[in-house]
Amino acid sequence: MVSLKKDGIILRKTTLDFESEGVLNPAVIKDNGKIHLLYRAVAKNNFSSIGYCILSDYKTIKTRLSNPVIIPEFEYEKHGVEDPRIVKIDHLFYLTYTSYDGVNALGALALSEDLISWKKLGIIVPKIPYKKFRLLLKSQGEIGEKYRRFNTLPSIHKKNKDVFLWDKNVIFFPRKIKGKLYFLHRIRPDIQIASIENIEDLNTDFWKDYFLHFKEYIVLSPRYEHEVSYIGGGCPPIETEHGWLLIYHGVQDTIEGYVYSACAALLNLDNPEKAISRLPYPLFKPEEKWEQRGEVNNVCFPTGTILKGDTLYIYYGAADKRVAVASLNIQELLKELLQYTS
Repeated sequence: MVSLKKDGIILRKTTLDFESEGVLNPAVIKDNGKIHLLYRAVAKNNFSSIGYCILSDYKTIKTRLSNPVIIPEFEYEKHGVEDPRIVKIDHLFYLTYTSYDGVNALGALALSEDLISWKKLGIIVPKIPYKKFRLLLKSQGEIGEKYRRFNTLPSIHKKNKDVFLWDKNVIFFPRKIKGKLYFLHRIRPDIQIASIENIEDLNTDFWKDYFLHFKEYIVLSPRYEHEVSYIGGGCPPIETEHGWLLIYHGVQDTIEGYVYSACAALLNLDNPEKAISRLPYPLFKPEEKWEQRGEVNNVCFPTGTILKGDTLYIYYGAADKRVAVASLNIQELLKELLQYTS
């Protein structure tokens, strides 16, 4: 087992309207010696925006803005911008988030040079109706059947509104691999991967071909008890000498409802479509009262990391209400992972 310390809550909701119901699931990045944290802020009626603060160390808030830096502006995100993740590639910050219009939850992208002014590129995952998705998966055999079971038309759909397959947890790798941008995304119950030369490549033809070869792009599937229901991307992958370290989330359906845990895997450095290893147990799970009780009970949802020396700090949403951090020795984690190579 990997030794891990839960350092506790670092960010709570305030009385400000945009974050009066909760703060959670932060994107985290260290740049120019500063730790920047962009977090999901929830207002009444579950409307989400993205707040911003700077840390003076790994858990102390130095500066916190009183207004969100990213807000819903377009029809596709009118009910919220949720669960951001961030990387810096060359001189640009890539911030991915889930756009929610009250029915559809789809991965979107925004770019920035300074973390304050953002250019939205819109939805980058496929806008594919459920029926069409099911038709495209007919050639995928057992895998297609599994996805049909996990992806059914939501009960909240409206007859006069387009309803698309939910595709969330879009997370870019922090550098190009063989000249391509790689990113993870999640159509339940697995984690998938995609690669492109340019963002503009993510068009209808790209996604049609992608779904015709869908099983080739599944990088991780639920394997162990703590993730038996479904899994999804967590933090941006961390480059190590042994592979890309991926901290992701696993979900188990229990008599007390879904339990979200933080999990760990290693992906091949040059071919991240290939998993090298993964822990057969959760890296950490909801055990503290503030992880077990909140807007959604029993949730540890990792979304960002900072590496200082050999200490890896993992930032996560706790019970969909507050932001917390846990820390561990990355060399110890890698050594443990290498005991479970595929």
